[in-house]
Amino acid sequence: MLKLIASDMDGTMLDANECVPDGTYELILRLREEGVRFAATSGRRFDTLCELFEPIVDCMDFVASNGAQVIVEGELVDLEVFSHAAVKRLARVVDLFDTMHLALFDETRSYLLDDEARFEREVDKNLPNPVRVYAVPSPQVSILKASVYCDEDVMDMAYILSRELDDDFVFAPSGRKWIDVMQRGVSKATGVSQVLDAHGIRADEMMAFGDSMNDYEILRMAGMSVAMGNARYAIKQIADRVIGTNVDQSVQAELRRMLGERG
Repeated sequence: MLKLIASDMDGTMLDANECVPDGTYELILRLREEGVRFAATSGRRFDTLCELFEPIVDCMDFVASNGAQVIVEGELVDLEVFSHAAVKRLARVVDLFDTMHLALFDETRSYLLDDEARFEREVDKNLPNPVRVYAVPSPQVSILKASVYCDEDVMDMAYILSRELDDDFVFAPSGRKWIDVMQRGVSKATGVSQVLDAHGIRADEMMAFGDSMNDYEILRMAGMSVAMGNARYAIKQIADRVIGTNVDQSVQAELRRMLGERG
């Protein structure tokens, strides 16, 4: 029996304008009435997800910042902060290549280690509250996520980062020119596992939607995995089903179909 739906946001549940489509709140509430919880899983921080889902924020769960922030029924159950020393190692490697530009994020700000004009905003990389810095912030600043913008050769740069920093981080291409930097041992899947444990739900009682490489682990663990029509090729290959695109609001259509089946 289905008890939890975990969905990515950008490229999956959000529309082409990065907004929550009309009717989505009502679908999540109807699912809750049927005993099916909904968890938003995203590279976005919790504060930006709260803005998107403000009317129903207390009626759903959140796995934010690629698993670094986990909120269940309004309670923070996990907060994974980057090692300051590891972030400095990351910055040193990025600085070796003029094609790479590093962005670091705490709970409210975006720290840009290059001029803002060098970064292209894309999907969940909207760089809220940007602050130009010339060195890694002090250890007193709790870094929750990091992303690397690449002028070109994203796959080459992801390979280099993995070879240089594999002990500290996992690197996943995201969008056209970005690479998500995730702490080793922290991912959307580790966050979702905590949501499942909190509700006493098994992974085979979960359906997951996604489109990008940072959704890979969630799709692999879910009882039913669904890839978007606009998903990366590898994501489509490992999913149980492929549906339409986020532009066509295909996740919402799938949720309506499920609720119809329930009568």
